[in-house]
Amino acid sequence: MSVKTLEEVPGFTLHKAEVDYDDEADGGKKGKKKSGGFQAMGLSAPILKGILKMGYKIPTPIQRKTIPLIMDGRDVVAMAKTGSGKTGCFLIPMFEKLKQREAKAGGGARALILSPTRELAIQTFKFIKQLGRFMDLKTILVLGGDSMDSQFAAVHTLPDVIVATPGRFLHLCVEMDLKLNSVQYCVLDEADRLFEMGFGEQLTETIKRLPESRQMVLFSATLPKLMVDFASAGLCQPVLIRLDVESKIPDTLDLKYIYCRPAERYATLLVLLREVIPSTAQTVIFAGTQHHVELISLMLTKAGVPNSHVYSGLDASARKINTAKFTHRKVNVLVVTDIAARGLDIPTLDYVINLHFPGKPKLFIHRVGRCARAGRSGTAFSIFSNDDIAHVIDLHMFLNRPLDPSDRKTVGIVPPDTQETEHLLVQEYIQHIDLATAYRVSNNAYKQYIVTRPAASAASNKRAKHFKIDELGVLEDFQHENTEPDGETKGKKWKKGKAKSGLKKDKKEDTQKQEVQSSSTPGVDPDAFRNDFLARMKNYRPQANIFELNPKANARRLVVMTQKREADERKIEKHKRKLAELDADEQEKQKSKSEIEDGTKRRKGSTRDEEHFIAYQAKDAVEEDGYAIDNFTRQANSAELSVVGDTADGQRMNRQLQKWDRKKKKMVNVENPKAGKIRTEHGVWIAASYKTGRYDNWKERTKLDEKLLAEQAQQSDDEGDGGGAASSVPIVQRHYPTTHWGRHNAKADLRKLRDLDLKTPEQIVKKRLDKETKMTREKTARLKNIQRKKRALAKRKGGKGK
Repeated sequence: MSVKTLEEVPGFTLHKAEVDYDDEADGGKKGKKKSGGFQAMGLSAPILKGILKMGYKIPTPIQRKTIPLIMDGRDVVAMAKTGSGKTGCFLIPMFEKLKQREAKAGGGARALILSPTRELAIQTFKFIKQLGRFMDLKTILVLGGDSMDSQFAAVHTLPDVIVATPGRFLHLCVEMDLKLNSVQYCVLDEADRLFEMGFGEQLTETIKRLPESRQMVLFSATLPKLMVDFASAGLCQPVLIRLDVESKIPDTLDLKYIYCRPAERYATLLVLLREVIPSTAQTVIFAGTQHHVELISLMLTKAGVPNSHVYSGLDASARKINTAKFTHRKVNVLVVTDIAARGLDIPTLDYVINLHFPGKPKLFIHRVGRCARAGRSGTAFSIFSNDDIAHVIDLHMFLNRPLDPSDRKTVGIVPPDTQETEHLLVQEYIQHIDLATAYRVSNNAYKQYIVTRPAASAASNKRAKHFKIDELGVLEDFQHENTEPDGETKGKKWKKGKAKSGLKKDKKEDTQKQEVQSSSTPGVDPDAFRNDFLARMKNYRPQANIFELNPKANARRLVVMTQKREADERKIEKHKRKLAELDADEQEKQKSKSEIEDGTKRRKGSTRDEEHFIAYQAKDAVEEDGYAIDNFTRQANSAELSVVGDTADGQRMNRQLQKWDRKKKKMVNVENPKAGKIRTEHGVWIAASYKTGRYDNWKERTKLDEKLLAEQAQQSDDEGDGGGAASSVPIVQRHYPTTHWGRHNAKADLRKLRDLDLKTPEQIVKKRLDKETKMTREKTARLKNIQRKKRALAKRKGGKGK
């Protein structure tokens, strides 16, 4: 299998076949396998054959940790960064647990995998087919938006594995009154996303239907409080595995930040796609709302950039088609909302662009986590404006990274001339009739996006006021891409400035001309000159205003301005002195505060009265803590990262669950009015046990009960015969299409099933008489046809003779 094929398969990191430290060091002789590879995990032959057939020999770190524990039968909650091979962690033990197909009458699925989105469920289903190609296991896919009739029929085929989304699967369970007593293994993939999307009630109802002896496995990138409570209540002594959580962003991922004005955001995006990112590289663009996704898609199409788009409100078929276009490289640009921030595995993804900066650092990490997966390198560009500076500072504080405006490798701007050109093109695009409405709607959506986005911390807002935008230079990526053209165009522009300045004879403008001329020399950095020039323009204060230009000696306006200047100069000097005094006071306070802290640290031991002092903890608390056995609750509390309230709906719901108590004089919790209810695919809240009766209608339409009765009668006859030579062939269930011939074939097969039952002598005689009557009728019709043909032939011969 080629390297290109290996990169398309999710779940494992990519390693070449030669890199195998299981072999002995002395060359080509293959000795006894050592620990470290899949061979040392005790896997059965078909599973190991499927893994090695795909070219994988070395498990990833998360796979080394989790696979042995899951194979031992422990409940596991695993946390690892995206792209670390979590899919293979729960599929390999599942294959080892199930081993072969068991289609017993009255049985059911033995493994259940729940995924938050359709795309992730389809991806897991494909990987099961690839990895389990040598396993005789039947897997079905249950997704919201697909036909329920086909899903009813699929469940009746007695599959071994069900891959599903939680909402539709619970709907099936309620409609079919599905018994899940045979489920041995249950997986919640991207569990934190399941809880964030509001599937908590569906998961609780589904878990209630599972047997107590099942094994539960949860894989997640973060650990919300809801998930901790769910794991504590629904899992049996779970093991928490944290791996690669501290290094939240891969080392091979480069983060770049581009500053622009809010009106030039789309122009900056076009410059990136045309000047920096190659046309053959796969790029994902994250936008704030679905309205922006539609606008960007139309704008890129207008600009000649092939693209596809995905968002939550899109039809399921359209989402599937658009995602397939991108994964099969029909287009290289995909515009999405945060629905694809997790779960979409595209190993060859090269670039990620954040058009709108996310409100939470966690969301940023999972956005850029689509890139640089499986050991590959990648780049993430984030476009920010004045509204996003505080969030950028928040992100760097979260990542513990410095934010230096003078670092042109990381933070910068787009070359002004290129950006101005693209901005003029964008202004032309939005005048088009197709884009005008979308542009107006997206502007209103951006206002709502800013309001509902989580606010940055107070410390970041204070630092944002002192962020030096003037120090930002052109990002190095733009200079590397356009070194020669930029130099030529800049030279031409500086020459134009020189010619214009030569026409004027003022001394100040002559000095400016010399500065511009000196800046054109190769020794001076044009960006540094531009920043210095803008800073001097900003700080420039003219000596006279419009009332003092060429006035008469005793003009009234000149006298008024002279008096005002004298009064204002005193106020300005007084204000400057006050600011200097405040700065000095703050410095003294900080020094005294640090001295006090140092003094208290030194005096702490001496001021305590050891005889009467009662500590909050026992004296040997630290020692006992070291000897204590780590349990799940203790580890989970330290690793908890609550993400509830990331969206405006979540924050609104939290506010609705509290009301003001007049007696207690505080906000108290109230019972959730939506407890025990689930949200349907149409957005309606209904009871979790609500049944529509679609399954009964389907059974009536397909005559399924009669088929099942016939099968049971046949099985009872076979058991009565003792399994001798007269035992009949088992009946294979077929799925009939909803057409005329499909219904005809279903009735014909049903008649065959009815004929298998034991009959009375009267029924046998009646059947023989019907058969004889039918044969007589057919013989008579056949003779009539022969006579008719003879007469027609005779007429034809007689006509020729005349």
